[in-house]
Amino acid sequence: MPPEEPHRIEVQLDRLLAERDMTLAELAERVGVTVVNLSVLKNDRAKAIRFSTLSAVCRVLSCQPGDLLTYSAG
Repeated sequence: MPPEEPHRIEVQLDRLLAERDMTLAELAERVGVTVVNLSVLKNDRAKAIRFSTLSAVCRVLSCQPGDLLTYSAG
């Protein structure tokens, strides 16, 4: 089996939180997930995200999925 390629999705959570003057802990509480789970996402260590979590993050941050996730061709 060929080795798995690293993903090229980058998470812009730091920027969105800074723009909204919100902490990761506050976002976690408002979304209903743990700070640890959001930290994994924020630090680009996540391998997946549930659509329900993505929807909740977008609702709380008033953003679109494309504001949160970007693709790096590099």
